[in-house]
Amino acid sequence: MRIATYNVNGVNGRLPVLLRWLEETRPDIVCLQELKAPEEKFPVQAINDAGYNAIWHGQKSWNGVAILARDMEIKELRRVLPGDPEDLHSRYIEAWINDIVVGCLYLPNGNPAPGPKFDYKLQWFERLRIHAAELLASGLPVVLTGDYNVMPTELDVYKPERWVDDALFRPETRAAFGNIMEQGWTDAIRKLYPDQKIYTFWDYFRNAYGRDAGLRIDHFLLSPSIEARLKAAGVDRHVRGWEKSSDHGPVWIELAD
Repeated sequence: MRIATYNVNGVNGRLPVLLRWLEETRPDIVCLQELKAPEEKFPVQAINDAGYNAIWHGQKSWNGVAILARDMEIKELRRVLPGDPEDLHSRYIEAWINDIVVGCLYLPNGNPAPGPKFDYKLQWFERLRIHAAELLASGLPVVLTGDYNVMPTELDVYKPERWVDDALFRPETRAAFGNIMEQGWTDAIRKLYPDQKIYTFWDYFRNAYGRDAGLRIDHFLLSPSIEARLKAAGVDRHVRGWEKSSDHGPVWIELAD
């Protein structure tokens, strides 16, 4: 089974790219972030025509997450991260698919830091930590994936010295990610490639993609009950080079049945 995560950076504007990638790679489950579309504008017919069922949580102009499944039923479990009833951002959706809990998330960017946006990022991280612990306690096979907006180590960022004050790389952000990892999650990419430079995002500016000046901010966290099934993982880096593509590349893992 192949599961992928992809920050599409606008699902309607990038729809031709998304459909081309789905046709080329045929992942079984896909988590999308940054839909930038309200509920009624999600391109469900085009997604269905490509062979996928879908659930989504949209928001006008910002955020938005979705889960797609090819020839499989999707049972939605939740569409809001617990812990803040006042939070109206569409950043989390969770489903039961083929006996796996799949959580799709788009963690806040947090810039400028320090400031209110950074505080919100850390608060969201803490809510995720609490929910992740509950998921682990269930003993179910869980995949938590999406755009975490954090580079966990210096290996995950081009020229880390330039990012020391950025919300994606500040010590508080990396510590918050580390607190979740310490619960017992496995970083799928790093399990298979512990020392390799791997990026998932390349800015549109300064020819970042051409220079491979990237960041690894899209992650797969696996619960202990599914970690042993991990067989392969990677980034479809070439998709970032397509015309009118997102600034992220699709990231994927393969699990043994």
